[in-house]
Amino acid sequence: MKIVLAPNALKGSCSARAAAAALAVGVARALPDAALVQVAVADGGDGLVDVVTQALRGQSRPYRVTGPGFNPVDAELTWVAPQRTAVIEMALASGLALLADVDRDPAATTTFGTGELMRYALALGAEKLVVGIGGSATNDGGIGMAAALGYRFLDRAGEQIVPVGGNLSQIDRIDFGGVDARLAAARVEAICDVDNPLTGPKGASTIYGPQKGATPAQAALLDTGLAHLAAVMQRDLDVDCRDIPGAGAAGGLGAGLIAFCGADLRPGAEVVLELVELDRHLRGADLVITAEGRIDAQTRFGKAPGAVAAHAARLGVPCIAIAGSIGEDVAALHDSGIQAIFSLCPGPMTLAQAQARAEPLLARAAEQAVRAFRAGASQDR
Repeated sequence: MKIVLAPNALKGSCSARAAAAALAVGVARALPDAALVQVAVADGGDGLVDVVTQALRGQSRPYRVTGPGFNPVDAELTWVAPQRTAVIEMALASGLALLADVDRDPAATTTFGTGELMRYALALGAEKLVVGIGGSATNDGGIGMAAALGYRFLDRAGEQIVPVGGNLSQIDRIDFGGVDARLAAARVEAICDVDNPLTGPKGASTIYGPQKGATPAQAALLDTGLAHLAAVMQRDLDVDCRDIPGAGAAGGLGAGLIAFCGADLRPGAEVVLELVELDRHLRGADLVITAEGRIDAQTRFGKAPGAVAAHAARLGVPCIAIAGSIGEDVAALHDSGIQAIFSLCPGPMTLAQAQARAEPLLARAAEQAVRAFRAGASQDR
C-alpha cells in the first residue's frame, strides 16, 4: 500500500516536515510494510520557506530584521541562485507567532521587517521575489514593507508617519522618490491562502483583526484606515486595490505588494503543490493524509489541506485529514475531497498542551486513521 503524507505546518507546534515525519511514525505502526511518501506542503503562511527550501534545494539566508512590534528578530529567506529567485515568508519577520498574546495589537504592528527581507533579496541580485503573506500580526496595508523599500508616507505637515495600522488615516500623500531602484527590475509574486478584499465586512480588519488582538471598535478604525490608504494609493500611484481578491491578506499586505511593488497575487497552496510535484507523488497512491492546526469550512478555500484533497480527488485518491481543532461546519469538506477528519487531541486539553505534544499526537491520530481506513477497505472487498 502506498500512502502519501502531505501535511501543512501546525502553527506554534511543528513544521510541515516535522508533521510529515510524525505521521509516518504513526502510519508505520499500523502498516509496517506500507510505502510512505512524505511531501510537506504550505499555502503561503507559516512553513513556506522551510517547504520551498527543501523542494527547490534553496539556500537559507539568515538576517536580523525589525519584528512586528519593532523589536529585532532573526528571520531568513530562501535563495535559489540558479533561478535568481528569493522566497520570503512574511510570518518570519512580521508574524503573529513572534508576539506574546499580551503584545498583540494590529494598530501598533508593522510589516517593516518583511520589506527589509525584500531589500536583502534585492541585494543578492534577485530577479524574482516570491512573498508568502500568511500568518501576519499586522494590519498596516503594507506601508511598513514599503517604507523599508524607500517609500515615505507623509502627514499634512509633511512629516513621515510611523508605518503602523493605527496611523493609516494620517497619510496625506505618498512620496516614492527614494524607492529602491532595484525593485523596478524585479518581478514580485505574492502568494496567499485567502481571497478577502481589502476593506468592508469581509476585509482584512473585520475578519482577521480580532485574532490579532483588535477590539470591534479598533477593527472598525483599522478598516477606515485601510479605506483611506486605498484612496491615497489610487490618487498617488494610480492603482485601485480595494476589490482585488486577496488584497486583504496579511492585514492588507496583499494590496501593498500590488500597489507598491507591482506584484501579482497567486493562490499559495497551488504554487507550493506545483513546486513539490504533489500530483506525481499521488499517482498510484492508495491514500493521502493531510493535516493542519485547525480545519473548518474555510479550509476548502485556498488552505493547503483543501488543495491537497482537491488534487487527490481529481486523481481518485481518498484523503483523510487530521487537525488539532475541528470546526462545526465541516460537512462541506466531505464534498470537496476529504473523506474523514480525525482530531489530534485524544481528550480535553489546553491549546498549550496540544501544541507541546503535537508530534506524538499526530503519530497517534495517524495510526488510528489508517487502522480505520484499512478496516473499511477490508469490508469493501
